[in-house]
Amino acid sequence: MNIKKWMSTAIACSVLALSACGGQSTDNQEATASNGTATEKVYRVATNAEFAPFESMDAENKINGFDIDLLNAMAKAGNFKVEYKHQPWDSIFPALTNGDADILLSAITITDERKQTMDFTDPYFEISQVILVQKGKSIKSVEDLKQAEKVGVVTGQTGDFAASKILGNDSPKIARFKSLPLVIKELENGGLDAVVSDSAVVGNYIKNNSDKGFTMVAVPDFEVEHYGMAVAKNNTELLNMLNDALKKVHENGEYDQISDQYFSK
Repeated sequence: MNIKKWMSTAIACSVLALSACGGQSTDNQEATASNGTATEKVYRVATNAEFAPFESMDAENKINGFDIDLLNAMAKAGNFKVEYKHQPWDSIFPALTNGDADILLSAITITDERKQTMDFTDPYFEISQVILVQKGKSIKSVEDLKQAEKVGVVTGQTGDFAASKILGNDSPKIARFKSLPLVIKELENGGLDAVVSDSAVVGNYIKNNSDKGFTMVAVPDFEVEHYGMAVAKNNTELLNMLNDALKKVHENGEYDQISDQYFSK
């Protein structure tokens, strides 16, 4: 058998062996069509769809929201594909580290601590932490917050960091929950005096629940923050692709159209 024929046979056997191992996966690889040609890579996006209006689950169990519409527009402008996976908030960061996700998109605040283990795109949204106050409670400042009996936060979110900075990380006054819906429900049930969370999220809740009688308090003690999409450390190619696509949707007006859909008053 000459060398060329031998190589052709070896390659064919390798393909058959791989096919026998199971279905094709887009696990950090390009998908392969039935004719053997490479198709577009599908980037896996991990999100915690419990943070309306940025990401949430609709009645048909589909993920939607501002973040989702924005990345879909970016994918179209940048000619790439994405698929989303809803998972608990505390699992999305390990998913990126372990290689189970290519992109994190979940209203993630860019912080110096997080930048040590992941890279962020250019900021795409500006927010600050605010206080959602229970009906009948007089909380108008950080000093008032210090006198509250119970303050709710979502574990590991920047509201948690802000409350910990004011009350102390181990303060018994801080009640930590796994998701925003859970902490909001506890507030509605009267188990909390207040909740500390992102301004746009709290504003959206009040807008859609005006009958609850809750109020939103903005205090100067909370700094302005920015959301970014996260990728694995030093994944420059993917980071540049996302930043380029984000720039395109700003320039073509799609960003403003999506923003108006969710945040226009």
